[in-house]
Amino acid sequence: MIKFILILFISYLLGSIPWGYLIGKFTKKIDIRDSGSGNIGFANALRVLGFFPGIMVLLGDMGKGALSVGIGSLAATWIGINHQVVGGMAGLLSIIGHNWPIFLKFKGGKGVSTSAGVFIFLTPFPFLSSFFVMIGVVFFTRYFSLGSMLSSLTLPLFIWLWGGNKEWFYLVLSGIAAGLILFRHQSNIKRLLKGKERKLGEKVKIE
Repeated sequence: MIKFILILFISYLLGSIPWGYLIGKFTKKIDIRDSGSGNIGFANALRVLGFFPGIMVLLGDMGKGALSVGIGSLAATWIGINHQVVGGMAGLLSIIGHNWPIFLKFKGGKGVSTSAGVFIFLTPFPFLSSFFVMIGVVFFTRYFSLGSMLSSLTLPLFIWLWGGNKEWFYLVLSGIAAGLILFRHQSNIKRLLKGKERKLGEKVKIE
């Protein structure tokens, strides 16, 4: 049990690495939280920092999710627990770390890119199916937040369609991840309902 908790703690710390904040400081010498939506994730990084820094944030956030799952899966034999459970729980803790990072006083992002890194590792084909949902929604509406939320909600469905009952653990895990994404997007939902949500590609003034 101690080994399992240690892996989860390491995964949380990996998830807590605030790539948006670090890349903002390194490339523009700014705190990304002071501009745009104030979020440290990909969408706000794209608006505030530009294309290439935004892609760096995306890859960093996805990478820490995938790395957490990889570490958990590899450590499963050492821990003595099913690799599916260890990898999945490690991925979940990295998402929690991104949303509530210890390095930024527990004020983090919304977990979309980190969740993508987790599930592209755990359930690649269902993830790609839900990713195409996001691409379609963003293409027609230009609302990255709406695409992210709808994509997360369809992921459990695609996991069930691809794996059925044998993938019940990933089904539950994806449901939790979707719930976290919706919870972190409360402000976006309010802005969408008011017609005030920023669209993908909109530039913001750096403050």
